[in-house]
Order: sequence, then structure tokens, then C-alpha cells
Amino acid sequence: MLPSLSIIVPVLNEARGICQTLQALAPLRARGVQVIVVDGGSTDDTVQQARLVCDAAAWQVIESPAGRAAQMNAGAKVASAATLLFLHADTVLPAAADILVARALNRGTHQWGRFDVRIAGKHRMLRVVAAFMNRRSRWSGIATGDQALFMTRAAFDQVDGFPPQALMEDIEISKRLLQLSRPACLAARVVTSGRRWETRGVWRTIVLMWRLRFADWWGSSPQRLAELYR
Repeated sequence: MLPSLSIIVPVLNEARGICQTLQALAPLRARGVQVIVVDGGSTDDTVQQARLVCDAAAWQVIESPAGRAAQMNAGAKVASAATLLFLHADTVLPAAADILVARALNRGTHQWGRFDVRIAGKHRMLRVVAAFMNRRSRWSGIATGDQALFMTRAAFDQVDGFPPQALMEDIEISKRLLQLSRPACLAARVVTSGRRWETRGVWRTIVLMWRLRFADWWGSSPQRLAELYR
């Protein structure tokens, strides 16, 4: 029997948290969801840790060239379900994510979608950032990877998957998917780690994200965007 949903988790040097990430998916796995971990060349023991959890046929650990887009495309290539969900390794889905995704896509109005997001962390601005991300996404139809993008296999194939670029592949695939339908914007929240924001500095990261968005709007190349991110 084919799985109802395939969840693809790209990872790179996530040994510290990968077991917790996968254990959080165990209830979904028990309901028939396929989980595929795609390692991009970790130099720690991410793969070994993942395989401690992925001991059944529907838990898969594969390897691919580095790069989130390449890893997600590799995972989609081996996925069995008619619906795909792309999950960052530091993000936790709602308990009923599979049911919510099925309801959203089975209505026939949407071919793809995303969840609202909450950013975990101590800084009070993280709540504001998440609220703004959610509202902006509803208005623009553009989603970020932190919001756990999901789509039908047919839609993924129709837009040729994630573009082979080093940064903002989530923004680019959203633009392409918008040509097929508006996204289903689910109010249920995923919880993503605020470590990137707190490590770089919240205000500094906000400015950086807006620099990247403006550069993207002005047509900067993926290579230039990657340079700005560094």
C-alpha cells in the first residue's frame, strides 16, 4: 500500500537534533506516512544517528550532493506518495499534519500549501517576525521553507522541482507553483528553531533577510544571493 504522504527532510551536520526530529514524526509514521532523510555530506554522525531511528522500510536515509534544493529533489525522486512535504530538520510539524494536508489538497482548489510558523526562542521579536511571515505569505502567495511546504506530486513535477540554486529555492518554487494555484495557507503552526536568528542576532538577521528579498526582486543571480547571505 502506498503511503498517504511523503515527508522529505534535508539534513547537514544535524547529529545533535536529528533523533528528536525523527522521533517527533513517529506518530505520523504510524499512520502510514513515509519519511525520507536526505543527507548532503555531513561530517558528523548525522547519518548514523538517523539510522538508529529509521529502522523500518518506510523510514529511509539516503545521500545526495550537498545543497538543500538538490537534497529535496533527491528525496522527492524516491518518494512513493502522491503528496510531498518538505521539512527542515529543526522544524516540528503539528500532530495532525498529514490529515490537515490531505484536507487542504483534497478540496481541489489548491495544489500546494504551507503552514503558519512559530519561531521558538527567547527574543520577543521572534513572535513578531513569525506573525509578519505568516501574514506576508497569505498576501503574496510566497512561502518559505520554514513553513513546511507541501504539494501534490503532479504539481512538483509540473514545475520541475526545486531550482538548482544555493539559496531562496523556496521562494523560487513558490513563484512557479503560483502559476498553478494559490497556496493553501494553514493556520496550524509548525514550530521552527530560532537558533539562526539568535546566533546571528535577530535585528541583523531581519535586515539580511530583507536585503536578500530586495536583491531577489531586482533579479540578482542565485550566486549573488549566496554571497550576500554569507
